Amino acid sequence: MQSLSSICNKLGRSSRFFFELAPSVGFSTSCYFCSQKRRKNPYQEVDQNKYSNLIRSIVSTKISRQTPESLFEEDDLLYGPVSKCKSQEQESGPMVAPNTILLLNPEKRNGSHTLIDSSVPLKIPLQKNKIPSVTRILQQTMTAKQILNLERWKQRMILELGEEGFAEYTSDIFLQGKHFHEVLEAILSSQEQLKELDEKTISSGYVASVQHVLKDVSGVRALESAVHHETLQYLGLMDCVAEYRGKLCVIDWKTSEKPKPFIRNTFDNPLQVVAYVGAINHDANYNFEVQCGLIVVAYKDGSPAHTHFMDSELCSQYWSKWLLRLEKYTEKEKNQATPNPD
Repeated sequence: MQSLSSICNKLGRSSRFFFELAPSVGFSTSCYFCSQKRRKNPYQEVDQNKYSNLIRSIVSTKISRQTPESLFEEDDLLYGPVSKCKSQEQESGPMVAPNTILLLNPEKRNGSHTLIDSSVPLKIPLQKNKIPSVTRILQQTMTAKQILNLERWKQRMILELGEEGFAEYTSDIFLQGKHFHEVLEAILSSQEQLKELDEKTISSGYVASVQHVLKDVSGVRALESAVHHETLQYLGLMDCVAEYRGKLCVIDWKTSEKPKPFIRNTFDNPLQVVAYVGAINHDANYNFEVQCGLIVVAYKDGSPAHTHFMDSELCSQYWSKWLLRLEKYTEKEKNQATPNPD
């Protein structure tokens, strides 16, 4: 067998053959690995101008240099400009009360109604009829969240007290509230009525809780009196209409075992108050106009009651919400009354 050197000598004597095969000779056994190290990187053949932004963002730093603006620009190039469609709320506009009946009554404010003796508070009995009450309207239009919270509270109390214990508890709460209102009515009307009540009822923690509030209450116009909004057709039984620190208000007395220092803690009570305000101003039985409301939360332990005063501006805000609830109730009743085509 001929050696490798002799074969190379023979090839060297033929210049023609050498030059044609010269490229092949370069890949000899001795220089194979060296030539492999000097091969071009295949990534160098990529059009780097085209992908310069991508390469730079990957290899320059571990932290992306992209900004929200650059991302939006890339999205525009890849997918086209964003179609900014209006949301359903934007298209329909903000939800507004469909009923525009005014809360106040300028005719009563201007004194066009005949004045009656205000020394004796009005006490108009509530006539039960087909007209819905404020309480019913609020109960029938509670949100899903309100219903869920109420049901959770009920189940928690039943778990703690049992079915009979819970029934007894709710009965006691109702009686305590009833006695509390009787004492307040007696205090604000005449001392004769107050004498007829037993000492235990008068000295309850709820009554002690409101003593500092009663000092600011004067000029009582109505007590436990029915109201009827003659245009919107709803009625209710309000606790009191009197002056509180010089402002004529619908006053709503509430009892609670837990503190309610903010008006938002009173749930739907502001809607109830403002519904009575509107009803008074559009009820022919009342010859005066009311512009304010007051929620008084009394506590069983006798701690000072919290007062939540509602001026005319705040009443106007809650009036819009009340009108929405009233409209919701009307629609609900209409749908229930409509027979199914099946």
